[in-house]
Amino acid sequence: MRIRLAAALLAAAVSVLAAEPTPAPPNAYLYIGWPNDGQVVASGKPIRVWFGLRNMGVAPKGVKFPNTGHHHLLIDTDAPAPGVEIPNDRNHLHFGAGETETTIELPPGRHTLQLVMGDDQHVTFDPSVQSKKITITVK
Repeated sequence: MRIRLAAALLAAAVSVLAAEPTPAPPNAYLYIGWPNDGQVVASGKPIRVWFGLRNMGVAPKGVKFPNTGHHHLLIDTDAPAPGVEIPNDRNHLHFGAGETETTIELPPGRHTLQLVMGDDQHVTFDPSVQSKKITITVK
């Protein structure tokens, strides 16, 4: 019984690892609507970040539907490669309920922001659907 269970778990793990990345919809365009690149924002106040997306739909985590995904906001880090699971930490914020905006607080200084779309399991599309990386200054 234990051997069969171990074999089944191993087979499931191998199938997940061997899975092909979700193909990106043609012409998908992801962008940060606010703040703008080069924006100076006040410290000690929440910063509203607005997500923009064209030619692709938004769906919560776990909902597998063609040409849809959900947002991830990257702060002061680079985007993962296509087909890679997006980490969940203070530099990789997940919006698995289908949110299209958020508020964040950042310490004073220069910071980069970038959006990346993930599929139903937080894996980047192939090719990656990502916004331009912007820089803001918190003063």
